[in-house]
Amino acid sequence: MTIEHTHTTSESPKSATRGVPSLVWRTGQERRLAMLDHAVSLTAKQVLVDGCGIGMYVNGIRRFTERVIGLDIEVERVIEGSQNGVPNLMAAVCERLPFPDASFDVVFSHEVLEHVQDDRQACREIVRVLRPGGRAAIFAPNRLYPFETHGLYWRGQYHFGNKPLINWLPDVWRNKLAPHVKAYTSAGLRDLFGGASVRVVLHKQVYPGFDNFVARYGSAGRALRSVIQAMELSPLQAFGLSHFLVIEKTAQTSRT
Repeated sequence: MTIEHTHTTSESPKSATRGVPSLVWRTGQERRLAMLDHAVSLTAKQVLVDGCGIGMYVNGIRRFTERVIGLDIEVERVIEGSQNGVPNLMAAVCERLPFPDASFDVVFSHEVLEHVQDDRQACREIVRVLRPGGRAAIFAPNRLYPFETHGLYWRGQYHFGNKPLINWLPDVWRNKLAPHVKAYTSAGLRDLFGGASVRVVLHKQVYPGFDNFVARYGSAGRALRSVIQAMELSPLQAFGLSHFLVIEKTAQTSRT
């Protein structure tokens, strides 16, 4: 997720390693919710938001179904969301979900995998808790996007903000500048589900919502947003901000 302010510190703050949750609901979030519903059909489904922050997407999904649970590693975020009236939030880690096998029709992971300690294990858990025929929808950073949106480390200090071209560097340099967060190629993201009983339903790249830009520039900003998002229908889709991957479980799996 994009960090829109600048901060420098000698230590990695939680926002560096865990990201910043969605704190407001804007057109970018609304657009992604519509993509989610189109891909998995949320109505009356049992849904897990795996890495929910303070529960903005939990609230959004409740338009379609009340059977939605949000989970986040940060206890403080779960408490804040609950105090704001979001129901069914709990604290746990993505690598060991506290649910039985085949508990959910839909699992939604929104810009979370890049922050977890073991993304492959987190994906195994996503598949495990899905029912056969259930779908997981995942947004995750695209390695080909021209900016690293989670900041960088430079000379021992961490700098927030959108940093250009870091993700285009060879791994050895990219990982020195941004060791706190992952970014995925298309093959690399799909490979996290390698060996699992799943099939790929949809995989594309999407551009940002540009809400701040529209707020600043009005109609000119909206026009530019339309032009850039239209690139999702062209080969330039490959350079979008995030992957949108939807997989469907084809057979039952259990925790080992």
